[in-house]
Amino acid sequence: MLNQLVLLNAVGYQTTISSIVVVTGSFILLLVLIKKFAWEQIVEVFQKRADQINHDLDSAEESRVKAKKHEEIMMQRLSASQLEAATIVKEAKQVGEFNRQVILNETKEEVARMKEKAQAALLNEKEQALVEVKQEVAQLSIQLAEKILSHELSLENQEMLIDQYIDGLGSDYETR
Repeated sequence: MLNQLVLLNAVGYQTTISSIVVVTGSFILLLVLIKKFAWEQIVEVFQKRADQINHDLDSAEESRVKAKKHEEIMMQRLSASQLEAATIVKEAKQVGEFNRQVILNETKEEVARMKEKAQAALLNEKEQALVEVKQEVAQLSIQLAEKILSHELSLENQEMLIDQYIDGLGSDYETR
């Protein structure tokens, strides 16, 4: 009766139990042969693959940690560089301001010296002009007095009159 049992599958082919037993037995025999001869190699290949994946994951984690440390070092260097740049700029500003003050002070001193020289030169020219004017006035006075008095005054009297006249002119001119 077992041989007579016929099964129908969805496609409509007929299969007998004996065919099922043969296919199942063949499959079990295949599994036993694989277990005996190839199972260790298959497990070894899968184990190597798992080890490789674990190694790759560990390497990736190490690389990530190294990259994070490298990033932190680079950020510290960047911060240090920015701080150093700010310090350099600050020092340059201070040096520039100091130099500006030095130049400004030197310029003020030079202007003061030039002003003093100009005032001294002006005073000197004023004194020379006064001396020249006194001399001219004295000469004119002598000439005028000679013409007026031609022979009435002696040389000593003329000099005394001229000196008094010049002293009077000098004091009048200085009060102006």
